[in-house]
Amino acid sequence: MTGFARVRKLFPRGELVMSLKSVNHRGLDLHFHLPPELDSLETDIRAVVKTAVARGHVQIHLTFARGPEAGPTAVNQALLEAYVRAFQEASRAYQLAGQPDLNAALAIPGMFGTGGEEDVEEEVSRSVLDATREAVAALNAFREREGAAIAAEMRQRVATLCGLAGRMEEIRAGAVPAFHRRLREKLEDLLGSAGIEPQRLAQEAAILADRSDISEELVRLRTHAAQLDGTLASGGEVGKRLDFLLQEMNREANTILSKTGGLGDLGLTMTDLALSAKAEIEKIREQSLNLE
Repeated sequence: MTGFARVRKLFPRGELVMSLKSVNHRGLDLHFHLPPELDSLETDIRAVVKTAVARGHVQIHLTFARGPEAGPTAVNQALLEAYVRAFQEASRAYQLAGQPDLNAALAIPGMFGTGGEEDVEEEVSRSVLDATREAVAALNAFREREGAAIAAEMRQRVATLCGLAGRMEEIRAGAVPAFHRRLREKLEDLLGSAGIEPQRLAQEAAILADRSDISEELVRLRTHAAQLDGTLASGGEVGKRLDFLLQEMNREANTILSKTGGLGDLGLTMTDLALSAKAEIEKIREQSLNLE
């Protein structure tokens, strides 16, 4: 499910901006973009997100700007020397003219450190986790609004699907007379003026009708549709339950399609209805990927 949230926190040591962006995914896939000095907080941030988000590809962006009360800022001397040394070695190796760019060097992640690192880390860590909790709550509020709209549309499609099943049931009720009529026409073409025993004709028509009977499939299709509607109405984490129900509904629709032959115009109508049912099931399945 898609969603976005951003939380900005100001505190004596600096400013934090936590951003969460989620898109559809079958499982929970977290991707972190943290300042190097806060990489150690990834595990704690992951734990906070996992408590409230079950599915989705989630991008987690965190920026941190130290304030004037964060203590004296110092350049990472070892990192700066390594940058200058690498620059000079590359110049000699490739016979290129130029001087190291101090502005570029100071923009390297981790180039700055501060005094009193332990105290700062404790306060920053607490603020980061607070910002994460707030961002997750805002993200879920966004996702819940979107999910409610998607669920409402899915339930409308379920109602349409039940209507298609009802029309197929009406056609099924007239299947035996239709088989009886078509079988008589075929036998008359084959036998010409020879007589046809009514009892034998009725038996053959009944056998054909039984082989093409879709009453059980329609019952199961309606049952699964009712379960799907109830699942959507109950809310909560529904994604995996919907996956199972939609697989079963698609299986029933395929079986109905395999039994629609031999009914002439009624069979063509039944095929159209079953194909429409499969189309509705597929649309519901596509939308279910947006739900957690």
